[in-house]
This record gives sequence, structure tokens and C-alpha cells, in this order.
Amino acid sequence: MFFSIDGLQLRYDPFPIGLVKPLMKPEIYTQLADNYPPQELFKSYDYLGKEGKKFTLSDRENPSEYYKFLRMKPVWKQFHEWITSDDFTYGVIETLRDHDVDLGFKYISPGRRIVKRIKALARGHLCPGAPRLKSRFDFSMMPADGGNQVPHTDATRKIVTLVVSMAREGEWDPAFGGGTDVNRPKSTRLSFNHVNRPAGFDEMEILDTYDYTPNQAVLFVKTFNSWHSVRPMTGTSSTTMRKTLTINIETLS
Repeated sequence: MFFSIDGLQLRYDPFPIGLVKPLMKPEIYTQLADNYPPQELFKSYDYLGKEGKKFTLSDRENPSEYYKFLRMKPVWKQFHEWITSDDFTYGVIETLRDHDVDLGFKYISPGRRIVKRIKALARGHLCPGAPRLKSRFDFSMMPADGGNQVPHTDATRKIVTLVVSMAREGEWDPAFGGGTDVNRPKSTRLSFNHVNRPAGFDEMEILDTYDYTPNQAVLFVKTFNSWHSVRPMTGTSSTTMRKTLTINIETLS
């Protein structure tokens, strides 16, 4: 196990979001941060036709480079195996349940699923089964010079997101910004946004900000109003990058 979220400090309004800090043992965090992938492996949001000033290395946008990197870095390969395991996925769901956020998902082993389907078919019923979950993660970076992610509520397939900081100690200047903002629309017309339409920064008020600091995770639940963003950063002429992991727990499509 690379980290635990047992120390999660959660707020519930306007949606469940909170912080785990410190997230990892220092030696584990340092090993991952020291082996973070180089920028040349990433694709920009501009190239991908997405809003915001950001770069990503993922199993969806650039899978060949993503999996090649994992094969070359044993620590990241092990991390990937753990994150994609049922132990991690349903462990997060259980921890949220312990914090009074019951998302209605419970682990059912493959064997039990087969038995349930056979019994249902024997009774002449179709049995699609309970929705299954999976976890995955992207490497993400935003430039201190203007990097941003516009207000959004996350894709409908997402259930829980963890944004894990990957900055080394002393690498990031807090004056640049880079925090994750908890937003609320100024107009009630934008309150319901299950389908994840993006909005402008000027359409939101900031309720809270989780500063970008090393060895932490900002965790939140996707809801119809889980508006969050990263305001344009102010590190003019800086080449520093805001490095993170975006871990997503999603429904299997």
C-alpha cells in the first residue's frame, strides 16, 4: 500500500471534498516525485482540443507513452498495479462511507457475480448486476506561467477523484497560486451540471481553496454541482510546473 486516506478531513457543502495531508511516508513520496515523467512525454490540452492550459500523460490521450513509461519505472508500475486493484478502489469507497458519504457501491467478487446471474437466468430474469468500479490515474502538469483549468464538475462516468501533489519540497513557490478552488455558480441556472459543461472563471465565486503543497491529496465526489477549478497561475516567465496525479474512480462502461 502506497498511502492511506484514513486521515481525510472532509467538508460536505456544496459537495463532499477534503484533504489528506500528509498522504504518503516521506521516502515513498520522494521516490515517486523523483521519478515523475519528463514533460516531453505529455500532450497539451490545446493539442487535444480541451479548455485550459495543461499537459497530460494518460492511458487515454497518449497510451503508448504512458505504458512505456510505467514499464521503465518499476516504482510507478507497482503504483499502477495497486491503484487499479479492487482493494484500492473499494477501500476508498468504504472510507467515504465511514465519513457518512455512502455512494451505494459494494465489492462483489467475480465468482459471486456469476452465481447471481445464473440464479437470475434460472428464474427467467435478466440480471445486469450491480455497477462495477475501476480506478486509473493520469500524470498532469500545468505551467506556473498561466496554467489553469476552467470550472467544471467532472465527467459523468467519474465517481471519486483524488488530485495528488507531486512537487518536491521547495520546488513550488506558493505565490504562483495553483490551489484547487471549490466553486459555486453566481447564477442558479448553472447549479445543475451533471453533464460537465465548462464555465468561465467570472461565472463562479470561490468558497474555499486547497493550496498546492507537497505530499497531499485533494479528494472529492463527483456530483451535479461539484464545481472546481485552478485559476490562472501567476508565475510569469517561470518554467516551473504544477505536477500532480489525477486518480479517478469510475464506473465500468
